[in-house]
Amino acid sequence: MTNPADFDLDAYLARIGLKQAPDADWGGMDFLQRQHRLTIPFENLDIALGRGISLDPDHVFAKLVHHRRGGYCFEQNQLFLRALHAIGFDARPILARVWLRTEGLPPRTHTANLVEIAGQTWLADAGFGGGYSPPMPLSDGAETPGPDGALFRMRLDAEHGWTLERLAPGADRAGGWERQYSFTTDRVFPADLEMSNHWTSTRPDTRFTSQTIVSLVLPSGFASLVDRRYVRHTAKEQVESEIESAKAYRLRLNFVFGLILDEVEVMGLGLF
Repeated sequence: MTNPADFDLDAYLARIGLKQAPDADWGGMDFLQRQHRLTIPFENLDIALGRGISLDPDHVFAKLVHHRRGGYCFEQNQLFLRALHAIGFDARPILARVWLRTEGLPPRTHTANLVEIAGQTWLADAGFGGGYSPPMPLSDGAETPGPDGALFRMRLDAEHGWTLERLAPGADRAGGWERQYSFTTDRVFPADLEMSNHWTSTRPDTRFTSQTIVSLVLPSGFASLVDRRYVRHTAKEQVESEIESAKAYRLRLNFVFGLILDEVEVMGLGLF
């Protein structure tokens, strides 16, 4: 684990639009995660560009903070975890199986963080690309609303440990819950994260090696760009469109997601 004293907290806070650090309590954790997700986009573009995903802490910080890029879960939640430590939180990483849009038993391709606050353990995730999940207590049956009108629930499963579930806005509570991911509280070491990151970012024909994915949490919704398909939704509406040109793709990256790629990089994604 890196030394909190080596983390440039001021630069991180400026990146997510804050002038000072929140308190090391539940409200501070909730606020920090929300600000992180509102400002740093989820994206896997470096995989398509052949650059790979490095988990070197200095590289992750330079990419997401100084160069104002985004990243996927292994980058996002490493940065978020280091910020939590720098502020004074007791936090550690976990590995999870993502059940969303999968068949069979999924591998552990997602990382999030557990935070201990006043004797309660919380799941805090600043890097789930499928949507915004608010901090959840590790309490069987606990429910928390999301900003887009969805409802999240934590369940304890005998086989897979803790499971985060989501109920879409307007869905039937009786059968509409959808598993997002599951995890145990086993200790996770840097080598475990390195191995999962390598598999996730290099194995052929997986979601992250076969698609270009960008997403960002909006104040009351969510925007995503998967290959050339753009979707923006709130609790009340959903807008979809197909990006027809490299120029339009660059503009969408810039104005919606805050990402700046040059013409060569966009053409290198292989979408046009």
